[in-house]
Amino acid sequence: MDITVTSGLRIVLLGYIIRGPLGGMTWSELQYLLGLARLGHDVYFIEDSDAYPSCYDPSRHTTDIDPSYGLRYAAEILKRVGMGDRWAFHDAHAARWHGPLAVNIMQVCKTADVLINLGGVNPLRSWFAEIPIRIFIDKDPVFTQIHNATTPEKKQFCLHHTALFTYAENIGLPRARVPDDGLQWHPTRHPIVLDMVEPGPSPTNARFTTVMQWESYRSVNYCGRCYGMKAESFLPYLSLPQRTACVLELALGSPSAPRDLLTRHGWRLRDPLTVTRDVWTYLRYIRDSRGEFSVAKQGYAETYCGWFSERSATYLATGRPVVTQETGFSEWLDAAGGVFPFSNQEEALAALEEVTMRYEFHCCAARAVAEKYFDSRKILPLLLERAMCPETVAPRNRQA
Repeated sequence: MDITVTSGLRIVLLGYIIRGPLGGMTWSELQYLLGLARLGHDVYFIEDSDAYPSCYDPSRHTTDIDPSYGLRYAAEILKRVGMGDRWAFHDAHAARWHGPLAVNIMQVCKTADVLINLGGVNPLRSWFAEIPIRIFIDKDPVFTQIHNATTPEKKQFCLHHTALFTYAENIGLPRARVPDDGLQWHPTRHPIVLDMVEPGPSPTNARFTTVMQWESYRSVNYCGRCYGMKAESFLPYLSLPQRTACVLELALGSPSAPRDLLTRHGWRLRDPLTVTRDVWTYLRYIRDSRGEFSVAKQGYAETYCGWFSERSATYLATGRPVVTQETGFSEWLDAAGGVFPFSNQEEALAALEEVTMRYEFHCCAARAVAEKYFDSRKILPLLLERAMCPETVAPRNRQA
């Protein structure tokens, strides 16, 4: 294969904007789309409805097969970031393409060098089959590997890609206990386009915040172990607001969340739909925060997989310190300030106190951590280079 990373690749990005039209999820996808474009690649965004009701409409609080809200949302967002003519949506229910690329989408796919499937939440249709490099980005490690080990169709889906990457950055290390699905996974981390989130002035009387789902889906039992959600991680920290002068706020999703219990223990709650209405309300919420306090999914922490949230990376890029549950990321993220892992309530309290005592120092340190570890100009070229390396494209994953 004579493709090189520096040759200006034609890249198809499979992502999740139309079906999940909320600021945080959109921001995550834009980091790949804009990051690759700024490296000089010819990038296109494509999304697929799949065969089940998957289109969320926050104005109606419903999930069905109608993509109207998401299509309007995507058109506005992508136009605003300069990618308004580079997207298409396949509505499998109506057998119809939407978006400015609808007319020539097949030609784009036929001439593409690379496919990047973010999170594996889009089916691999026949028009993607001939793209020579097909990259899978595992955004939900541990759970992805369990699904692959227990569901042959999930594993086969992964095998249709030529290179597999995961946010479980400790995968393969002795201390990491990521379930083995028999596939060849390579570590990566989420990129941030740093000039989109310049640090702002320090907020006054602000809160430590986060945006979270109490339960994204059900916990999973595998080989005698339970791999849980943030709900399982959160309970040991329930009384934390009663032990600190810091104000702790959750923009909290999930209908199952025990909101009355949380407020009785001093947690402030926000409507996540207000906070994440679009990319700019989401970034404003982060910028107006004093920092982030967050737990991780219990499955991430339990396995010491090394996962680090793209949301937390955004707080850091905005110059906001992060106090977050240890998932093993301290194996690869070595910081003198700005980010603090914790494994119990005492460590969390000590971290909040330290941030409060030396706040300006930790704001500067937070930005420095983002520049060192999450710069899209470093992460994305490395991803492409590894994806095209013969050692990465394992024989069992190669197209015949």
